[in-house]
Amino acid sequence: MTAPSATTTIDKNAPGGLAHELTPREIVRELDRYIIGQGAAKKSVAIAIRNRWRRLQTPAHMREEIMPNNIIMIGPTGVGKTEIARRLAKLVQAPFIKVEASKFTEVGYVGRDVESIIRDLTEFAVSMLKAEKAAEVQDKAAKLAEDRLLDILVPPLKRRHGAEEDTAVHAEEPDESKATREKFREKIRRGDLEERIVELDVSAQALPAMQVFGPANMDEMGANLQEMFGNLMPKRTKKRKLSVAEARVILTQEEAQKLIDTDAVVREALHRVEETGIVFLDEIDKIAGSRTQSSGPDVSREGVQRDLLPIVEGSTVMTKYGMVKTDHILFVASGAFHVSKPSDLIPELQGRFPIRVELESLTEEDFVKILTLPQNALIKQYSALLATEGVTLEFEPDGIREIARTATQVNDQVENIGARRLHTIMTTLLEEILFETPDRYVGKTIRITGEMVTERLSGIAKDKDLSRYVL
Repeated sequence: MTAPSATTTIDKNAPGGLAHELTPREIVRELDRYIIGQGAAKKSVAIAIRNRWRRLQTPAHMREEIMPNNIIMIGPTGVGKTEIARRLAKLVQAPFIKVEASKFTEVGYVGRDVESIIRDLTEFAVSMLKAEKAAEVQDKAAKLAEDRLLDILVPPLKRRHGAEEDTAVHAEEPDESKATREKFREKIRRGDLEERIVELDVSAQALPAMQVFGPANMDEMGANLQEMFGNLMPKRTKKRKLSVAEARVILTQEEAQKLIDTDAVVREALHRVEETGIVFLDEIDKIAGSRTQSSGPDVSREGVQRDLLPIVEGSTVMTKYGMVKTDHILFVASGAFHVSKPSDLIPELQGRFPIRVELESLTEEDFVKILTLPQNALIKQYSALLATEGVTLEFEPDGIREIARTATQVNDQVENIGARRLHTIMTTLLEEILFETPDRYVGKTIRITGEMVTERLSGIAKDKDLSRYVL
């Protein structure tokens, strides 16, 4: 099979979806729309994503032998590690989950066990597949929902019983009812009845949510117990008065669920998890530490690493939907590694993350690009927010440059938190404008110049103690 080019028609139904048939260059191009710099990290992630698709094209006997090359992204906070993962989650049409390694504990300690990562990934895959299937049957579900709405608005005539029944009148009733029904159907489609109130039977929670606390795997047991008791109890409904618009949404959802083959969804979800699943392990440096330390608050760090090892190496995890093999799930880890080093991880875990990429600290020029180029750039966000109240916010080039210079200066003097510094600086800079709008600035154009930025921020930026708390 030839690699698809930018003009190739991509099969969205293929395992792994659209993003797995994008070329590495196209993946990087998509990430460039939101993330400035960090070309090495983007390149590594793009190759890893493309390799998932390549593996699926190989012969079956070879496919099982090709293991994913897991990645560790190393760099200070605020340089784009999490943002790469977040944007990748939207780009990759495959089961994807982001977790913080610091939230897990060694088996035997209170907290979540690492196998819950795979259970959560499977749960997400099932939900994702259900949403996809619901979208496929949406048109049919909408028609069925429309028929149910008509049954409520124009109840079917009940056949009268008795010797005195007027057969002539009864014979005419079906045609009259059908004509009335079609008139109401036209009104529904025109939107004439959107605000009309109807009474609808909606499902009610049969049992309160059940939470089971305890050692490893008890969270899964709690979910299974809740599902089991929920199936044993009869389905309860309650009557609610809703507008036609609200009722249509509920009825369409109910009809879509009826049209979905749940067993097929579960089978496909398990297949996607095993073949194309991706786990992003954030803050992996928080579970790395000196292996000579054997007591204190960090006692379970190495235990978490040991528990993670079989999951990353390849094992079988029991979920409520069935067994899931983790051999071909891609793991991408990230951490600042300010205190610890990747070499502080246990050797076995280090060996399972062969690709290491270091993200660079952001420069003043990077901050200028972050403020202006991405689709979600901060100045675009604030301009859009104030535009809702009739205020035009314009940033002059020298104003943008001064904001970037101040961010770089404060990061150098206080603590380097990367691009997150721009959020605090922008909030402080625009605080008065945001507070006074709409009382004072409606219909006005406000220009953010370099002089204004210097006037409002220079005093705070120069005072290290003050900037530590304000910026």
